[in-house]
Order: sequence, then C-alpha cells, then structure tokens
Amino acid sequence: MGLFEQVSEDIKKAMLARDKVSLEALRGIKKEFIEAKTAKGSDGEFTDEQGVKIIQKMVKQRKDSADIFKQQNRPELAENELAEISVIEKYLPKQMTDEELTAEVKAIIAEVGATSAKEMGKVMGVASKKLAGRTEGKSISDKVKSLLL
Repeated sequence: MGLFEQVSEDIKKAMLARDKVSLEALRGIKKEFIEAKTAKGSDGEFTDEQGVKIIQKMVKQRKDSADIFKQQNRPELAENELAEISVIEKYLPKQMTDEELTAEVKAIIAEVGATSAKEMGKVMGVASKKLAGRTEGKSISDKVKSLLL
C-alpha cells in the first residue's frame, strides 16, 4: 500500500475514532498529495518519494508555526501544531541518529574527496540526494560544515 492509500485509510479510522487532531492533520496531508498529483506539469502519478518530501515540508512548517506561537505567547496554538506534528511524523521513514548521520557524511566526504569548506557544495549535493527523507537538510548542512572545518 502506497503512502497516499495509507493516509486515506487512516482518515477513515480517525473519523470512526472521532480523533479530531489526527483527522485534521491527515486531511492536510491528503490535500497536499492531491495538489501535487494534479499540479501543472505533473503526469498524474504520485510516488512515495514525493510524499515523503511533502510530509517533511509539512513537519517543518508546523515546527516553525509552533515556535512563532510560543514567541507570541499562544501556547494553545503551539500545542495544536505539535500534536499535528506527532501524527504527521508517523508517515516519515525512520530518522537517522546523530552517530549514523556523522558516519554517512564522513563516507560521502571520502567518496567525493572533499578536503576543505570550499567543497561543501559538492558534498551537500551528494548528501542531500543520498539522505533525503531520513534527516532534515539543516542537520545535513550543519554536520557537513562541522566535518569540513
């Protein structure tokens, strides 16, 4: 079962369970999936890779929103965003630990042959493709910087 079908099934389950937070989050995911599927220039196909990218973007948006709500002293809105994040993250692949990320980035640096921070772009290009979906881009960037300096 693909990601799109899984989300559709989980929407039905959330409706039966009357789980308002899950239902709202899942409907948001499905809306984004449908928009990607029917977007101009799209071939109408929807892959799980596209789904993972969309879900990562949604998690990042909600984290940013939660931070803003906390800064504006609106804890009830921040809690709602964080609750949605916990639902959405279930559809992401297992995230890498810091040790796993360090090992992967060291291997990529060796593979590319980078020796200085000037070659960060080469390393980031390979690392972003190889580690997509398993960790955030900012984490990759920070790790590459720390290892190349």
